[in-house]
Amino acid sequence: MEPDQDPDTDDLPLRANTNHILVRHYVLDLTVHFDRKVIGGNVVLFLEPCSGSGTTAEDHAGAKEGAFQCRPRDVDEQEVSTKGLGETPTGAKKSFSARGRDTPEVRALPGSGSAHTAAESGSSPLSHSWETNSGGEFTLLLDCCDLDVSKVEEVDVTSVSATASLLPHVAPRRSAVPSANPKAAFIQNLISVPSSRWRRQHQLFSLCSRAIGARDGGSLHFHRDRWSLQVRKKGVVSPLDFPRVLRICYETRPTGGSVRWTRDQDNRVCVYTAGSPINNRALFPCQEPPVAMSTWQAAVRAPRECVVLMSGEETTVPVEDGGTRSLIWHYYVTMPMPASTFTLAVGNWHQVTAESPPTLEQGLRDQADCSNVAKLGAGPGELGEADLMSGLGSSISVVKGSPFKTGSSRPAAAFCRPQESPATRKAFIFSEWLEGNLDVAGNPLERFCRDQTTSSDSAFSYSSFGDERLSLTDQSGTVDDGMPCSHGDYPCRFTERAARTQRVIPHRVFGPVCLLQKAQMAVLDLLPRCLAAAYHVLGVHPFPRLDVLIVPAGFCSLGMASPHIIFLSQSVLCAGTIGPGEEGPSLCGSRICHEIAHSWFGLVIGARDWTEEWISEGFATYLEDIIWAQAKQLSSQRTADEFDLKALLRWRRLSDELQNSEEQLQILRPHLEHTGQVGESGSSTIKHALNPDKTFMQVHYLKGYFLLRFLASQVGEKSFVNFIRVFVEKYHGQLILSQEFLQMLLVTFPNMERKGLTLGAIYADWLDRPGIPKWLYERNAVWSEARLVEEVKAEVGKWILLSQSPQGKGRKRKRTEPVVNYKEVTSEQLVMLLELLLEEEELSAATLEALQRTYALQNQDAEFADSRRR
Repeated sequence: MEPDQDPDTDDLPLRANTNHILVRHYVLDLTVHFDRKVIGGNVVLFLEPCSGSGTTAEDHAGAKEGAFQCRPRDVDEQEVSTKGLGETPTGAKKSFSARGRDTPEVRALPGSGSAHTAAESGSSPLSHSWETNSGGEFTLLLDCCDLDVSKVEEVDVTSVSATASLLPHVAPRRSAVPSANPKAAFIQNLISVPSSRWRRQHQLFSLCSRAIGARDGGSLHFHRDRWSLQVRKKGVVSPLDFPRVLRICYETRPTGGSVRWTRDQDNRVCVYTAGSPINNRALFPCQEPPVAMSTWQAAVRAPRECVVLMSGEETTVPVEDGGTRSLIWHYYVTMPMPASTFTLAVGNWHQVTAESPPTLEQGLRDQADCSNVAKLGAGPGELGEADLMSGLGSSISVVKGSPFKTGSSRPAAAFCRPQESPATRKAFIFSEWLEGNLDVAGNPLERFCRDQTTSSDSAFSYSSFGDERLSLTDQSGTVDDGMPCSHGDYPCRFTERAARTQRVIPHRVFGPVCLLQKAQMAVLDLLPRCLAAAYHVLGVHPFPRLDVLIVPAGFCSLGMASPHIIFLSQSVLCAGTIGPGEEGPSLCGSRICHEIAHSWFGLVIGARDWTEEWISEGFATYLEDIIWAQAKQLSSQRTADEFDLKALLRWRRLSDELQNSEEQLQILRPHLEHTGQVGESGSSTIKHALNPDKTFMQVHYLKGYFLLRFLASQVGEKSFVNFIRVFVEKYHGQLILSQEFLQMLLVTFPNMERKGLTLGAIYADWLDRPGIPKWLYERNAVWSEARLVEEVKAEVGKWILLSQSPQGKGRKRKRTEPVVNYKEVTSEQLVMLLELLLEEEELSAATLEALQRTYALQNQDAEFADSRRR
């Protein structure tokens, strides 16, 4: 075990020993207690030891091209064998430690109370005893903080292995370590089940998670320090002999950093994962290094008046939790993702619909009455072979009268099609006519009827696109059927024909009742247009559905993207309008496009080293402009004008930030040539992650954005965007470093190197040094003379003249007061106008009042406007 990082530094330690052993799947069973502000329950970990130092983690982070065949999601292959999962592959063990097994027993530390708290300090006698009495035993390290762990036990999967005949024998994965232990072999084969049988694999995971603890020493020894949970089993000196299934019982703490307990805008209690710098380690013990990508299932119990939203591939409806006043919500993911992407939000959320907003509140409160609930056929722990043989979740009963209409035969259609209004029906006919499924009268064509009986994945949102001029050019066919992806085996949407033609994925919008009308106008109406535009620019949507939640006031940013769910700040819900010249609410639209872009960069393609945040934020900032321009169907000239204005605004922001920050926080690749490297066990640190100044910096957004604009200027905007699309097709489902993107770019456009743009030169100018590259200074002069900027300068001149006039100084007005005609401005122009006016030495109070009246400034931020009303 490597020494603990200095807790006084601003670096965040990632303690998990991912080079020794990996978590492949999590099963969480959690209960939300609003009265105590804790989430309690257990998490079951399915583990796989590594075949050598780092090989399994590396293979999982980015498999070699062609290593696995990517399979469509819903192909259920014919069973070719009845051999059980419990059959044992042969192979030799590899010793992890040179020390013997005959060592004294280490007492388990208590899971709560004063001794537990003292142990976290790292200096107590208990902590010292744990460190000095390991006896050479293997230690599993999990990233963990602010959790009260009461028990860690090995799970006995013997009873579950009896059902192994339900699945065929599968060859172990390339990186798997064979085991002579039948239970270990069973779990290894379960982990290695091909993606075509993921539903039955998840059912077996669920059965294993409910199994009893092992009788022969099932209770394991554990220890908590500030940043980790450490687990040992007596006599086990190698990860090969370590238990493959663990259950950890724990509770979060009210002050834990991963979740925020608060009240929404309706003054109702809620809790959600807040995008903390410590990620999810204060929500459940996990492996946080990005290479530890895993799948998960979760059952969350919450009061029946609450709605649980979470990362999950299908919509869910709640089921009754016996005779309690709680309901259980089930979610799952089949794409391996870092544990940091797990997202949860529990509150009295209401779904935004196309109904007339003033009539919504009473209707939604009526729908929230879930008193009529169908009983489950089997309670928790009673899932049997009959359930296992059925489809995942297909046999359970659901809440009657639930507002979430998700039929099992065609979930996507029921999910997206609320009570139909004439406008919705018109939009549905229009979009289906474009697909060739309906005639102009709305009658189904023969092909559409045939497709509906053979595929449940072809359905998409029936929300209006808002503007029928929106380009819906088919961008499918870029990945041929049967073409292997470069990632590990999981049900990949990039190989699905239905997904490759699905311009708009099923989507919902949630929020408090008091914001439903604003959310309908600002989000629900824009969302399908932005999704279609993102498809046009980037291709296949990586995730099959999307929820958007308007989070409570005080959210730490304007938005946050996670798999299948986006959090939006109410600040983007513009409370007023700027004028008829504005093409839709720009702040909300561009923010939606930014978060949607994260589906490709940040989620389905992630940074292998989290210090390279620009791979996520720089790309999302660059792509938000392109997607938003496509959504608004701007002309080429208008697009170029808006890009120049936004670039100037971002230049000003970046310039100010770099002048007022430490140089070490300005570097996009702070580990330099050591980027992506980890310790022998797999542990590492995220440099400056806990620095409070970094929280407010946007250098990774802005400098990363400008790097991409610079690269686009070298090869042409259209060619560069097309290259990004090809890059996504090659690297989706993988983790990357900057060099993968830059090397592929230089190979694709060899003229760049002929002009001196080598990998080293790009590193030196953009990634490895603080400050502003020379190219940015040159472009700033061009952007400052752009047409939209010149319009702003003219308006600024009018306001300065007004401020210097008798009227502007608040003096008694003359009888013939001159009339000033102020030009309508866009959102970005208004920001530029205010920034330039702030540079003036003096502006009179009367001028400020006139600015407020002219541009309705207090209404531009919905959060500020809402606070004034309160």
